[in-house]
Amino acid sequence: MKITRFSFNAFQELTYVLWDETSGECAIIDPGCYYRRECEVLDNFISNNKLTVKHLLLTHLHLDHYFGAPYLSRTYGVPVSASQADDFLLNLMPMQADMYGTPLPEAPIATGRYLQEGDTIYVGNEPIEVLHVPGHSKGSLAYYLPQSGCVFCGDALFEGSIGRTDLPGGDYEELLNAVRTRLFTLPADTVAYPGHGGDTTIGEEMRSNPFFQ
Repeated sequence: MKITRFSFNAFQELTYVLWDETSGECAIIDPGCYYRRECEVLDNFISNNKLTVKHLLLTHLHLDHYFGAPYLSRTYGVPVSASQADDFLLNLMPMQADMYGTPLPEAPIATGRYLQEGDTIYVGNEPIEVLHVPGHSKGSLAYYLPQSGCVFCGDALFEGSIGRTDLPGGDYEELLNAVRTRLFTLPADTVAYPGHGGDTTIGEEMRSNPFFQ
């Protein structure tokens, strides 16, 4: 699986495109493109590589990870996929946008496909396993690719840190437990791609992340 990363919006959120060279299928994880030029960057990448968008995957429904979801869902005819446990955040999104002084580019749309722990989806022939990692939000999901040895963990786990738990639906102890039982059980050399900041590995976070020492 090929992986391309983009940094979008004022929150420097990381959007990932996972793509299979053989089939041309791709998944977009956490579409944070906010400005029109950011949407164009993503559109051009998809067009230039002749990709077919098969999945629009959200790790959670905080606005910085969601800004581009309505546009991309409409443009490529794919549903927003996320956890049902995060649906309540859609109603809170306009309030959050006002709080941050960042107007929404479009109104939120309904989640079109619910994912949960144990689900498996595919890009090309490669499976993507869905893990439930609550604590940063009620419905936080991670997407694990065992063949490629990587996991997309949203804001659950960062290099040397964890996601904040003071937003609606957050729970500090729940997050610590979820990281231990869902992410730290993956192979130590699994590359962890977070929603912000640098990449890391599961083994490195087990050894040195101060929240787990």
